[in-house]
Amino acid sequence: MKKINIMDVTLRDGSYAINFQFSTADVKKIGKELEDLGYRYIEIGHGMGLGASSPKNGIALNSDWEYLSAARESIKNANYGMFCIPGVASVEEIEKAAEYGMKFIRIGTNIDKIKTSKEYIKKAKECGMEVMANYMKSYAMKPEKFAEQVLMSEDYGADVVYLVDSAGSMFPRDIESYYNEIRKRTKIRLGFHAHDNLGLALSNSLFAADLGFEFIDTSLQGLGRSAGNAATELFTICSMKKGTIPLMDYKRLLLFSKKVIYPLLHRKGINPIDTICGIAGFHSSYLNVVHKQAAMYGVNPLELIEEYSKADQLNMKEELLEDIARKLKKDQGSLFDVDFVNYFGNEQGN
Repeated sequence: MKKINIMDVTLRDGSYAINFQFSTADVKKIGKELEDLGYRYIEIGHGMGLGASSPKNGIALNSDWEYLSAARESIKNANYGMFCIPGVASVEEIEKAAEYGMKFIRIGTNIDKIKTSKEYIKKAKECGMEVMANYMKSYAMKPEKFAEQVLMSEDYGADVVYLVDSAGSMFPRDIESYYNEIRKRTKIRLGFHAHDNLGLALSNSLFAADLGFEFIDTSLQGLGRSAGNAATELFTICSMKKGTIPLMDYKRLLLFSKKVIYPLLHRKGINPIDTICGIAGFHSSYLNVVHKQAAMYGVNPLELIEEYSKADQLNMKEELLEDIARKLKKDQGSLFDVDFVNYFGNEQGN
């Protein structure tokens, strides 16, 4: 069985859940603890990555460079890195990040925008970084075509390509279909990033690891955008029981997570918005316009999400959303039964 690398994304994806307010002290404390426990890949920074902090996308408590300085000071043996969305980040920012000792970068693009990553991947490789190409909303493209995109990223120089279940809508059979199509074409290393909208993040991540995905993303307490991610604690413990990763001090892990991350959780139980996103394959970064149109036309936001996703899972066309809202039956009361407040960021609006 291939070695599994756990990529802990608490300090990056987890920042969505707290309006990007992790501090440099958090980076030092959490990053150092993760390193001491044995994790070797730690992602930090604004949820949307390099260059994202802004009124449009959400202002992080610290700058990219302050986060990287904190990581360089506290993380000595593990690899630390950041996310990067072409157009949000500049190529020049990759060069600057390298000066802070950043070891890896994850270039995130929508599955239909892979070509925009070429310049970024090449620059990161020139800077000596390990490069992961993250295919956001992977489920919106058929496995056969998806696998052809993987060859493009490999040609650009990517070391790893990620299958990304951005809406938490995938089942194990879906993951296997993508894996099989990729493996018909290339042996490039693969990663899997799960979201928990349908409660499948942990089981899907374990399944992906068994298939042969070598990088699995997790976060402490599952802290992350929308319904969150696979929990680092549970994936670690299950993987140890299966014998696929070395033994770790899981009691120390559990107690640290309970003390530092558990108080940050604000979603407990089944959230209707997160669940409908998982059913429909709808990205949570579009919820601001759903809220707006559902309120304007007095319609059920869950129904609006579901109907829009039948037309487009990749992009948000607000005119189309409005047209759909206009045609739905009135259901004003349902708007007050869901909570749009705790969704931050504008990841898909760039």
